[in-house]
Order: sequence, then structure tokens, then C-alpha cells
Amino acid sequence: MTASPGGISDVSRETSDRLDHLAALLRKWNPAINLVSRATLDVLESRHIVDSAQLFSHLPNGARRWTDLGSGGGFPGLVIAILAAEGAPDLAVDLIESDQRKAVFLRTAAQELGLDNVTVFASRIETVPSRQADVVSARALAPLNQLLDFADRHLAHGGIALFPKGARHEEELDDALASWQFDVQKIPSTTDSQAVILKIGGIARV
Repeated sequence: MTASPGGISDVSRETSDRLDHLAALLRKWNPAINLVSRATLDVLESRHIVDSAQLFSHLPNGARRWTDLGSGGGFPGLVIAILAAEGAPDLAVDLIESDQRKAVFLRTAAQELGLDNVTVFASRIETVPSRQADVVSARALAPLNQLLDFADRHLAHGGIALFPKGARHEEELDDALASWQFDVQKIPSTTDSQAVILKIGGIARV
């Protein structure tokens, strides 16, 4: 894995090899399942892997469970699991994906990558029993208003949500404030000058 903005350069050779293996698996499976846009395959490492990896630096101390919603091709969930295997070995990572073919990919990838910390739920987010997670994440899944509904279901008390969002994040925040109250920190993305990571806690319905 080539060092890139967002910082995956300080990981072990084993972690770097796992990230490269994930990229190879995704390129192998993508023609059949369309896990990511074909247009992004040439920049898979920066567009998806590094972009996902930056979330890991916001893992709270003592966190034991990370639940990724709508995991798709494993971004950020599988990347988080790979980084956690080295940097947070006690962290359990849940991947929730309702598309059965994508769930098969996630399970296969986790097995091939030797990720014992991963559990895949091939179900709709709203039907999975509350995971009581310390961190909930979702990338390119739904508007913030809907993501907060999912987070409210699956977060433990005191947990945080990490939602990467693009240039229109202020509009999504305004829309969400009509139905929710929450604390939010807007963290600049290391991979897109117009994007942010919304770090959200204290979620409650209005």
C-alpha cells in the first residue's frame, strides 16, 4: 500500500498486505456484483481505502464494538476491521448489508483476510437487533436524517456516529435538525477538500 494523504503509511507489513489483498478481491468481484463504481477502480486505494481508513483515527478510547451500516464493498467496515486487527485487537466490527450477494462478498473477504473480529449481518439495518455499538459508521448510504434514525437504534449510550459527507453536508445538517437534536463536530476530510466527517453524539429525537 503506497503512503497516501490520510495516513496508512504507519501500519505493519501484515496490515498493508491485507489492504492490498482487499483491493485485489474487490477488483476480482466487482464485475459481477458492482461493489463500487467502475469509474473509481483506477483510484480504488485513495478513493475508497484511504478515505475509509481516516475514520479509524476517531475510534474512542476503550471502544469495543464498531457497527458499519450498509457496508457494500466493505467501506469503511472491512478497512476498519483490518486496521483494528493491529491497532485495536479487542474491537468487534459488525457489517450490516441487506444485499445478499454483497454480504457473501463481505463474508468471503473477511475469511480470506483472516479477520476474526468481523460479523456480517445479511439483513436490513432496521431489522437487526440493536448492536449497542460504541461507534456507528455509514458511507454513501443515505441522507443524514435517515442515518440518525439508524444510529439511534444501534448506538450504545455515549456512543458516536461517524458519517463521511460531501459538499452538501450543511443542507443535510439543517434538514436533520428538524427531527433530531445532537452534538456534531465537522472534521475536514483528508481525501476531499469539500468533504467532512460528521462526528455526532448525544442523538435524541426532537
